Amino acid sequence: MSDAVFPYRSVVVSCQAGPDNPLHGPGPMALMARAAVAGGAAGIRANGPADVAAISAVVDLPILGINKTGDRGGVYITPTFGSAAAVVRAGASAVALDGTARPRPDGGSLTDLVARIHDELGVPVMADVDSLESGRFARAAGADLVGTTLSGYTGGPGSAAGDGPDLDLVKALAAELDCPIVAEGRFWTREEVLAGFEAGAHTVVVGTAVTNPMAITRRLVEALR
Repeated sequence: MSDAVFPYRSVVVSCQAGPDNPLHGPGPMALMARAAVAGGAAGIRANGPADVAAISAVVDLPILGINKTGDRGGVYITPTFGSAAAVVRAGASAVALDGTARPRPDGGSLTDLVARIHDELGVPVMADVDSLESGRFARAAGADLVGTTLSGYTGGPGSAAGDGPDLDLVKALAAELDCPIVAEGRFWTREEVLAGFEAGAHTVVVGTAVTNPMAITRRLVEALR
């Protein structure tokens, strides 16, 4: 598989549901992934070895695996080699991880983690970042793809999450980095997906707007207030 992981101008669906969601668990996420693929998704992003294994058993497309095992207030997405290895063993085609310069829980460096994933697991690495500076850092550390997943969520300058995607960050990353840029975070509409590609994204990842009926319903109800 190429470092790009997904075809150019493709849509990937993030199938995740937290413990507070009635759809939480491998079974519902596998069904959600099948529905997304039937609708034309080019791949799936999934959290944890159980969900990845269930999805890989029914979906014959690339799976971008993550493993949320770290500190919610810090590096939370696939923070260690062990967390990455678990989702690859479960069937992930690539690994996404926190690509910021924040301290990692094991004290290691992002460069060493990316190199070890490449050498021992043999899969591409996507860095979830929150800023252009983080994107530069992650690419220098060896990340194969850089995504805007963490924009608005890390508490850094300009970190307040808006209602829509951070297209300015997509554009800045695409203009400077020599790797595929993945636009992810707060994509709700077809127009926003198209805007992501126009800003320079290689791939757009859509999650909540497709796979979280609870959040979609809440968004519609709150519009009435």
